[in-house]
Amino acid sequence: MINSALHTVELDYNENEKKRIWIYVPAHKEGERLPVVYMTDGQNLFDEASTAYGSWGVVCAVEAEIKNGSAGAVIVGIDNGNAKRDCELTPDCIGEVQLKELLCDDFVPKGEEFDSFFVNTVLPYVETNFPVRCDKNGRAVCGSSSGGLMSFFSGIEHKTLFGFVGAFSPAFLCYTEDSWRMYLSDKITGGMPYLYIYTGNGDELEQMIFQSVEPMYDLLTEKGYPYDMLNEVVLLENKHNEKAWKEIFPDFLHTFLHNANLK
Repeated sequence: MINSALHTVELDYNENEKKRIWIYVPAHKEGERLPVVYMTDGQNLFDEASTAYGSWGVVCAVEAEIKNGSAGAVIVGIDNGNAKRDCELTPDCIGEVQLKELLCDDFVPKGEEFDSFFVNTVLPYVETNFPVRCDKNGRAVCGSSSGGLMSFFSGIEHKTLFGFVGAFSPAFLCYTEDSWRMYLSDKITGGMPYLYIYTGNGDELEQMIFQSVEPMYDLLTEKGYPYDMLNEVVLLENKHNEKAWKEIFPDFLHTFLHNANLK
């Protein structure tokens, strides 16, 4: 048995920057390959002192799954760019970005650059160096807020790579319904990933997000997204913070691992 470990590495993000990547590998058997969850906001996933609301507590969630008989999962966290976070995690191709007053100063959407780094740099690095599954059903992508938006985008754009998407408090409100309708017009075909969409409703920002998640769910089904591949979870009292995402992550992880192990 190989002991659990948390690794960090810096990878070239662009010509001028590197990004820190966190890779948590639970205890596992020699030669075993585990399902893997790729996540945004890596610096907020493991360290309880990382935010005023704590961390996502992902290690505890994985350990709980193992205690309940699962093999667990590898968790890969990609650090955000701090002041550049909103720019990095907001795609440009979906449409003109709305509500820019809620985003960072000097906002310019560069989500496609982050997505390319994720798929073309992080994914192959992890699959070459760590005991993860390399099949679609063994890969998930997950994030919250702008990270939930980016996870949704990466899952839709790369449906041959990812079988599961966790979009927590996703920033769908950054675009109009018309922009989403146009973007999704040719995206929903066969082999779509399972979408686990979560929202709260407990503070002003989360209420705004809740109001954008409901129309998105309706639009996805209108466009032909399979009902059995959609799961919308609403916890009305939850606010827009890590405490709420920590609460819902274990259910997302359990659902992902149950589905991954069936395929």
